Amino acid sequence: MPKRYLAVVAAAATAVLLTPLSAAAAAPPQPLKLRNGLTLYLPIQWRVHGGGTDWIHVVTGKCAEPKGGFFMPDCRGFWILGPKAIKLGAEGFGPYNASRGGYYPASDVQLCPVNGKLQRGEQLKHSKGLRQFGPGHKAVYHEFQTRCRTLSGKSTKVRFTTREWYLPQTKILVVDNWKTRGLPTALRHADWS
Repeated sequence: MPKRYLAVVAAAATAVLLTPLSAAAAAPPQPLKLRNGLTLYLPIQWRVHGGGTDWIHVVTGKCAEPKGGFFMPDCRGFWILGPKAIKLGAEGFGPYNASRGGYYPASDVQLCPVNGKLQRGEQLKHSKGLRQFGPGHKAVYHEFQTRCRTLSGKSTKVRFTTREWYLPQTKILVVDNWKTRGLPTALRHADWS
């Protein structure tokens, strides 16, 4: 077997081991083919929703409405976004700003992703840099920690971490509000053809 395939299988196996056991846990990773020859290898229990290459939702756990919109709360998973989604990715529906980060295609306050009875509040921490995204590709990376607040604006102890990987030349943005285990490994071991 080629070394590359073995590395991908090992990465997917690691992601599977970090998630609850299921009958599908022993299955090989599922390939997800994206723009410009990019293929991600995802654990078989992760479910892919959406069509085309602009709005793909990968559900990795509990989710009442997997086909819901980007701000659907209480739905474990991440989004893979293409040029049309990126063009509307800044607050107020402007284009996503890769140097600032913070994908937010809205003009008002949205619900907290980890608790739909709360809303998003202030950002507490922000780090950025570059991350490996398959061989020979680096993604612009942002990580934000945000505190949620009540609908009346009172701060809470509920927090969530958003991670973003952006490939400017291929116009692919991955946004994860759940700090999904195994996702960074899957992105590092992506294939480009």
